[in-house]
Amino acid sequence: MLRIENLSAAYGEAVVLRGVSLEVGTGEVVTLVGRNGAGKSTLLRCVMGLHPSYTGRIELNGRDLAALPAHRRARLGLGWVPDDRGSYAGLSVAESLLLPPTVGPDPWPMARVYDTFPALHARRDSPSTKLSGGEQQMLALARVLRMGARLLLCDEPTEGLSPLLVQQVGDILRTAKEHGVTVLLVEQNVHFAATVADRHYLLVNGVVAETLDNASVRSRERDLLAYLGI
Repeated sequence: MLRIENLSAAYGEAVVLRGVSLEVGTGEVVTLVGRNGAGKSTLLRCVMGLHPSYTGRIELNGRDLAALPAHRRARLGLGWVPDDRGSYAGLSVAESLLLPPTVGPDPWPMARVYDTFPALHARRDSPSTKLSGGEQQMLALARVLRMGARLLLCDEPTEGLSPLLVQQVGDILRTAKEHGVTVLLVEQNVHFAATVADRHYLLVNGVVAETLDNASVRSRERDLLAYLGI
């Protein structure tokens, strides 16, 4: 579904990504792991078109995205789940869910959204910016699923969440995968990543250093945690 070839990106003269190549197959959950500053979030922003200062090639289902701005990439089925949750000021939970357009052939109906996210159903008339951090994270995930996005770009969805909410995020990602949704996930919690993902790319100084399967992550979890500074 997603193919990235020789991707390099910079902020001014500071090079963040250096010739990154990776693939995410349809229906896969793939994580990017690495230290802060390794370029993980920048890679997601390049894919979404939010950081246009890059070279290389990004393809979605064989289509080169280079000439497309972010809103047109979203229309192709990219769903952006930012690390700041992206709640809409002044809109209720229900309005936030219904505002974005449908972008895929199989959008989640509101009944499924509320069944999967019961806390959002209970708070559906509340201002979205008044939700707790965990509820705002659930809203960010629910919003792109309701749109019918086929590839979710999730930036640190478990950051700052309680263990119970982390477990709920994992359940939701696994449910989305069962419905054919593909996920590219930035995640510092390697233990969590190994419970939801099929494969993992380790980024070191803007370069893909290794591709790891779950068995490798579990056997090397202590070393990875030490490397990541967690």
